[in-house]
Amino acid sequence: MRTLCASTLIGEFFVIGFAGLVAMQTSELSTGTVWAVSGTAMALSVLLCGVLTRPGGVQLGWLLQIGLVLSGFIVPMMFILGVVFGGLWWASVHFGRKIDEAKARFAAAAADAG
Repeated sequence: MRTLCASTLIGEFFVIGFAGLVAMQTSELSTGTVWAVSGTAMALSVLLCGVLTRPGGVQLGWLLQIGLVLSGFIVPMMFILGVVFGGLWWASVHFGRKIDEAKARFAAAAADAG
């Protein structure tokens, strides 16, 4: 699960950065405000890669997804990208857990056979 989720989060890192650039040009927010919010979200997306397997890591990822969708109020295209990344996040968590379960079953079968 960690690999799939981390890949999604790194993709979001870049999308958040580009959205910050767009927000600087199209919104009435100050550059400092835009980069404070964007920078925090970018840092969170990278830091979440390291805490995905800890309790609450996936839930924090969901909060980031919600924030991504809500950023559509500043950059309207982020409504669409937020939903897309929310779907990718769901798929990463869902299928990542299935892969982890399959790996555990194969490891147990190999230990029983050996």
